[in-house]
Amino acid sequence: MARRIQLSSPSPSSSVDPDSEAQERILSGLNEDQRAAVTATDGPVMIIAGPGSGKTRTLTHRIAYLLATGKANPYQIIALTFTNKAAREMRERVQRLVGDRTRGMWVGTFHSSFARLLRREIDAIGYSQDFSIYDTDDSKKIVKQQMNRLQLNTDEVKPRSVQRTISSAKNQMVGPQEYTSMAHGRLQEATAKVYPAYEAALKRANALDFDDLLLKPVQLFNQEPKILEKYQQRWQYVHIDEYQDTNHVQYVLAKQLAAGHKNLCVVGDDAQSIYAFRGADISNILSFERDYPDATTVRLERNYRSTENILTLADSIIDQNEDQLDKTLWTDKDGGEKVLLTEALSEKDEAKKVEQKIRDLQLREGLEYSDFAVLYRTNAQSRALEEALRRENVPYRIIGGTSFYQRKEIKDVLAYLKLLVNPNDRASLERVINYPTRGIGAKTQERVRNYASQNDMSMWQAVEQVEQIDTLSTRAKNAVGRFRAIIAKYMSKMDSAPVDDLTRDLIQEAGMLSELRKEHTRENLRRWENVQELVNGIAEYTASADNATLSTFLQEVTLLTDLDGDDDPNTVTLMTLHASKGLEYPVVFITGLEEGLFPLAKATQERTELEEERRLFYVGATRAEERLFLSWARNRYRYGKQEHNTRSRFLDEIDDSVVQTAGGGRLRQKKNRFSSSSKGSTESYDDMDPHYYRKNLRKGSGSSKKGTRRTTRTVSSKSSSSNGSSGRRVVYDEGEGQIVPGVRVQHSKFGEGKVQSVEGEGDRATAVVFFGGDIGNKKLKLKYARLRVIG
Repeated sequence: MARRIQLSSPSPSSSVDPDSEAQERILSGLNEDQRAAVTATDGPVMIIAGPGSGKTRTLTHRIAYLLATGKANPYQIIALTFTNKAAREMRERVQRLVGDRTRGMWVGTFHSSFARLLRREIDAIGYSQDFSIYDTDDSKKIVKQQMNRLQLNTDEVKPRSVQRTISSAKNQMVGPQEYTSMAHGRLQEATAKVYPAYEAALKRANALDFDDLLLKPVQLFNQEPKILEKYQQRWQYVHIDEYQDTNHVQYVLAKQLAAGHKNLCVVGDDAQSIYAFRGADISNILSFERDYPDATTVRLERNYRSTENILTLADSIIDQNEDQLDKTLWTDKDGGEKVLLTEALSEKDEAKKVEQKIRDLQLREGLEYSDFAVLYRTNAQSRALEEALRRENVPYRIIGGTSFYQRKEIKDVLAYLKLLVNPNDRASLERVINYPTRGIGAKTQERVRNYASQNDMSMWQAVEQVEQIDTLSTRAKNAVGRFRAIIAKYMSKMDSAPVDDLTRDLIQEAGMLSELRKEHTRENLRRWENVQELVNGIAEYTASADNATLSTFLQEVTLLTDLDGDDDPNTVTLMTLHASKGLEYPVVFITGLEEGLFPLAKATQERTELEEERRLFYVGATRAEERLFLSWARNRYRYGKQEHNTRSRFLDEIDDSVVQTAGGGRLRQKKNRFSSSSKGSTESYDDMDPHYYRKNLRKGSGSSKKGTRRTTRTVSSKSSSSNGSSGRRVVYDEGEGQIVPGVRVQHSKFGEGKVQSVEGEGDRATAVVFFGGDIGNKKLKLKYARLRVIG
């Protein structure tokens, strides 16, 4: 049970004279809760800081207060952040409050602070103090070298995937030997072979990777208790910002440093924990009061950013989650405009409505473009929004990402398409001739270029005559010939095949899609989604434009991308919901509120993942200061075909009293429309899941081979299928994908459909699938249906 805090004057240290004038200046202007957090200087303290509640102000004033009261010398304080920007801002604010008293205080990111510590102490565990720090690219090179040495195929298992898997293991403090005992599947088994060799290579090079900068201090403290004791005595006050974003290693480091004096102050908001995919563990903040039973807990609930209606909606979102710390946001900004919900016909219509609302508010209320932010769940969604803004010359910028048509995978596909229209386009030819890798290396390309130059012809003409290039080996000629055959084949189809079909077939035969799906990493998934979104855009263009051709599509794209490069700061901001954390705007749009998109389809199968999606919605909503707009599209192109959508379950969970529709009516909600596995637990794990290692250590690991069928039961006392029937919900694995509610499937007779519910087990499992049109819902026995998952 957390103790209630009392406002009291601290007893000054004998070593430092208190500064009563500075104390008064530090405490003035703080609200009651902020003042309580600042003056709670002894023992463990958790500051639960809601969005817009003055978190940074409170933390910096607390540090300044420790110095002004004489409770601590500067060198007795360490403050750990997640970004250099946050560390710099914290130090500057403290300096403004107490002047030069900050000299000797450690304020920095976790990685920079512990790298500094290791420079002083690492020789105790067998490294010299002049160790190198390898960045991600350096680490990937070492991984690739070890894979080559172990004769592992780097085309089948990418070094980058192995490197990331090792990083995930390190963040959970799982070493090479422990990892080997739990590895299953192609990527994990390859990682298990590379991991020990990678570690040995780092040691020989006297080098650490980024993960080691946190892992090695834990090892140091465990092996050398006297060194740990030295830093415990030095840092009498430990502060951690954004505690909800800490991973397991950071959690352990915090406990080690605060084990003696217990003067650990953590600041964070469990409702803004949205980085599980990076290894963040929300249980660190949720269990703080259990870890420290005598902890002082202060809740900063007064919001200085948003209107009352926006905060009411945000609270109603997060109230649906089970795993949370109690708090209720409030504000003096009474009422405010109601949250507006817009229903669109398609993503194109949605983007158009967003663009029109921006221009309307700008003209009618005198807002700047920089007052607007448009948020979306996945990067691929930016395409339709970018095109709508560009067509009306509305300037925009993308935060935390690249403009859609400037993304590598999109430029790769466009290079293939440009080559069909203009085979003499040398830049496009050189971009794709060996992507994906097809045995046409740099030397082969150079010899083709030389042949073209010597014979005064284009590079494509040299490719057409590849058999006559004497400097090439037979193997190289065959590789170039196969590439030429693919391009020639689709050149011949340009006048007859629909542009979207042509594109889809070309990138499939060229091997781009299989390349992106080879490794199931999040980055590859995003790239794959972006390529699919480009196909969606082409299909949309083909359906709407008169006499649409590949040439006219490429011309339109070129004209759109030529508008890039405007550095005007007065621009509309586009970004994912993840990228929006920590930012604020007068007007915010949250788009794509559709089931399967937000929340993502895969997130609806696990309570913990669904709760993180809600936290993401909460973060997005609380970025808005004055106006919040929500939208969803009834139809959205996916995989080149238009799909009918159901609006997000989140729209049925929010407080409808603060929401009105675009037509001025009240939001009509349907409660409990969706089946929930919120109480369930599944035995299937993703190696990129930050909790994967602990799950496997606790439960052991199984094996699964592609092509076999297996059932994974999600047992729930309250679970029910989407058609209302209760009982056990079954995940039915078809080898290439799981048959679960929400996925798109292909049936040999009925065509494409969407799974509505799954019941039964093993050979008795059945699914209700909606195929649309006159077919409607069909109940199929999965053993015989041979459904193929397509999305």
